[in-house]
Amino acid sequence: MTTPSGVPAITQLSDFLTPRDLSNLTNLQVLARQVVEGFCSGLHRSPHKGFSVEFKEHRQYVRGDEFRSIDWKVFGKTDRLYIREYEEETNLRCTLLLDRSGSMGYCGSRAHGISKCDYAVRLAACVSYLMLQQQDSVGLATFDSQVRRYIPPRSKATHLQAIIDELGQSTPGEETELGAVFHELVPKIHRRGLLIILSDLFGDVDELLKALAHFRHAKHEIIIFQIWDPDELDFPFRHWTRFESLETPANRRLVDPAHLRQAYLQNLERFREQLTSGCYRHRIDLVPMVTDRPYADALASYLAMRRRFK
Repeated sequence: MTTPSGVPAITQLSDFLTPRDLSNLTNLQVLARQVVEGFCSGLHRSPHKGFSVEFKEHRQYVRGDEFRSIDWKVFGKTDRLYIREYEEETNLRCTLLLDRSGSMGYCGSRAHGISKCDYAVRLAACVSYLMLQQQDSVGLATFDSQVRRYIPPRSKATHLQAIIDELGQSTPGEETELGAVFHELVPKIHRRGLLIILSDLFGDVDELLKALAHFRHAKHEIIIFQIWDPDELDFPFRHWTRFESLETPANRRLVDPAHLRQAYLQNLERFREQLTSGCYRHRIDLVPMVTDRPYADALASYLAMRRRFK
C-alpha cells in the first residue's frame, strides 16, 4: 500500500484539467432537479414566476396584465383570455464539500499514482469550472476532523482562482466523523442550493445519514461523488501485507490477507447497501467514482445521465 506525500502545489486551472477534460465538459450543464433560489437570470428553475423559456401554467387574464402574455391560441379555442405563466430561470448556488481526511490519501497500484484526494481535488476543479462557465455560483468547504476552510459561493469568473488556490492546499489530514462535520456546516450554508460531496464516506453510516437528512431538511439537493480506489473494491492482496492506518499511523498490522478477504468483502457489501438505501430514501444521488477511471470521463457520463433523467 502506498501513501502519497500530498498533491503538488497548484497555481492554475491547467494543473488540474487537460484540454481533453475541458472539451469533454464544456457543453454539459449541471441542471438542478429541484427548485432553487437565485438573483440573476440563468439556467435553473426558481420558485419565482417571470418571463422565461419554461412554461409553467395558464391563469385567467385580469385587468392590468400585459397583452403580450395572452395565449391567443387558447383564446381562439375557448373565447376566453388566459395568461401564460413561466418559471423564472435563475442561477444555481453550488457548494462543494471536499473530504481531506487521512483515508483520502490512499493510492493503490492501479490508480496511476492518483490518490483518492488527488482525484477528488481534480473532480472539484472540473465542477467549479463548469459552474462558472454556465454563470452559476460555486463555493467550497474543506474538512477533516472539522471544517478547515469555507469559501461562500460566488459567480464571478475571478472566483475560480480562489477555489483553485484552496484546492491546491488540500492534502489529506486527520481522521473525520462526517456526521458531526456536516451538522457543523448546515448553518454556514444559508440559502438552499446544490451540495456536491466528494468523499469516501468512511465512518458511521447512521450518523452520516442523519446529517444528510439535516441538509435535506434545509431544502438542499445533494449529489455524493463517493471516491474509491480499486483496491478497496476487490481487495486484491494475496501475500502477507503490512496494513497501516492513514489516520492513525501508529495503528499497523502485518496480516495474511487470505484470512481477511471474505470478511472484508462482506462488510464492504453491507456498508454499500446501507449507504445506497439511505441515499435513495433521502433522494440523494450516490455516484461511485473509481480512481482508475479518468475523472473527466466519469463526470461527463454522470452529467449526461442526469440530464436524460431530469
